[in-house]
Amino acid sequence: MKRGLGVCYYPEHWPEEIWAKDAARMADTGLTWVRIGEFAWSRLEPVPGTFDFGWLDRAIETLGAAGLKVVLGTPTATPPRWMAERHPDMFARDAEGRVRGFGSRRHYCFSHRGYRAECARIVTALAERYGGNPHVQAWQTDNEYGCHDTTVSYSEAARHAFREWLAQKYQSPQALNRAWGNVFWSMEYASFDEIDLPNLTVTEPNPSHVMDFRRFASDEVVAFNRLQTDILRRHTDAPLIHNYMGRETGFDHFDVGADLDVASWDSYPLGFLSDRLEVGEAHRLRFVRQGDPDLQAFHHDLYRAVGRGRWWVMEQQPGPVNWAPWNPAPLPGMARLWAWEAFAHGAEAVCYFRWRQAPFAQEQMHAGLLRPDSVAAPALEEAAQVARELAEFDAEAGCRSGDVALIFDYASAWAWQTQPQGRDFDYFRLAFEFYRGLRRLGFNVDIVPPSTADLSAYRLVLAPGLATVGAPLIGALAAVRGVALVGPRTNAKTPAFATPVPLPPALPGLDCTVARVESLPPDCHVPLEGGGAFRHWREFVEGGAEVRLRSAGGVPGVMASGALWYLAGWPDATGLLRILREAAAAAGLGTEHLPEGLRRRDTRTHRIWLNYASEPIRHGDLEVPACGVAFEPLSAPEPVASTEGARGG
Repeated sequence: MKRGLGVCYYPEHWPEEIWAKDAARMADTGLTWVRIGEFAWSRLEPVPGTFDFGWLDRAIETLGAAGLKVVLGTPTATPPRWMAERHPDMFARDAEGRVRGFGSRRHYCFSHRGYRAECARIVTALAERYGGNPHVQAWQTDNEYGCHDTTVSYSEAARHAFREWLAQKYQSPQALNRAWGNVFWSMEYASFDEIDLPNLTVTEPNPSHVMDFRRFASDEVVAFNRLQTDILRRHTDAPLIHNYMGRETGFDHFDVGADLDVASWDSYPLGFLSDRLEVGEAHRLRFVRQGDPDLQAFHHDLYRAVGRGRWWVMEQQPGPVNWAPWNPAPLPGMARLWAWEAFAHGAEAVCYFRWRQAPFAQEQMHAGLLRPDSVAAPALEEAAQVARELAEFDAEAGCRSGDVALIFDYASAWAWQTQPQGRDFDYFRLAFEFYRGLRRLGFNVDIVPPSTADLSAYRLVLAPGLATVGAPLIGALAAVRGVALVGPRTNAKTPAFATPVPLPPALPGLDCTVARVESLPPDCHVPLEGGGAFRHWREFVEGGAEVRLRSAGGVPGVMASGALWYLAGWPDATGLLRILREAAAAAGLGTEHLPEGLRRRDTRTHRIWLNYASEPIRHGDLEVPACGVAFEPLSAPEPVASTEGARGG
């Protein structure tokens, strides 16, 4: 598929007489995609059972007549007010039992079967009417699953559904009691109907109970999404997409992605730096108007994996947002740079959010490509520049295969939230720091799911913090021909969330055992010989494996048996770069230390350099402008990769 730019548009927000002018201006800018409809349920069905599709018919025709391809969203993220009267128990409840009610968005519980039936009804009506419409060339299901902490619900609907889920999984209360270790503290159950949700307990609930509840909650998101994709596939051949979020681990995105054709995510670099990333104050100030140099790329590679090679940015920040603690404006050039970084990682489309800034309601402080008075905002010309540059490249979407694989596992995020043992042990943060280190060393990175059974394409594989390692991945790690670096906390829990015996990591061929562990307060670091330190977490390991790195007092920090290396702690940036360089060298891979703010990614035909710094950076013979992009042709273009298993066109 050719790469293209798009925008998010809300025709129901604007007088119909300006739709054609807006559409023509979008096309003149060089946009080719426009997403509509994902919040419009109250206008599509103003009263129960009475649909008003006339305005949407005209909007789609107007946009299509201007040459724009429509992404039509299902409106299930914002049920209308009459829905609350029809299903007063449809709302989610938080961990304190409080209702999360009407007046905003995402005000539903995934487990409520009555609401699911209503969703099936509206999706069916949309699919029957627009499934064959030539202007509707993609569909988006719902909007941002998990946003505002809405994956987990403690409602009555969730309680009943969880009990059914447990009964299916365990078949008998006795089997559940054994798996959960309920003999501890007399927590044994005689019936599945006795089991409550793991909230409002005096102290922490049984972690096995919590982990099963997290798995259940994820499965409910999968089922909710599948309800929609099953309906849509009966009526359309257009690709099906969902727009995931940044740093959202509440459900397994790989499982949801299995029912979709394309993964997309909503990229807000400045908002994420402000409230979703643990960095020092100097780093935050240096990149406050550019965003972190690695966070967008991490999600690009993650969602490329979720989409099995096909992915988009469905919402790209164009200016200040409204929802972060502080909302600075991007520096000139960043709206262009962010788009090109996505294309460098293989994006098929980048859609800016939104076309015109809304003058009303919750998001009126969120910038668009146009101001509320329709005057161009700064990002409009940058979008037009990207469109012109895409026309010059005229190439298929895609990126070069990665040099290194990083395994990312949503269940491990739940595991270490359930039992962190140290307040600041966060799985996402751990995995992201490994990714950042790889990017600083100049690597193209592929993120892969924990279900993978074949890692033969990679000479260096990283698997930090995987709580439980399944048999296929154990076999894949054992077959790595270079270096597979695992740890810390790898294989530290059984599937039932107990400590395994033999003790972890218990990987075949790795003569290394974790004898005990400790979590480290923020002001406590354990120095590593040669520089760097462990922080947050350290393990005391023993065994006959080779000691490749020691911490203070001669305690092993990295042990290796052949290609399998075990990292017995969480290194700081200095220590991690040392370890990654040594592992890469042992795997036969060269490294290159990139200047702070400069990053690169290889497409099939070009190396794209991206400068997140506010000043030009010279690297070798190359100079990249401040907040700029540079392109280097590659001498040997890579063939177009297969997207086996992907659907749609």
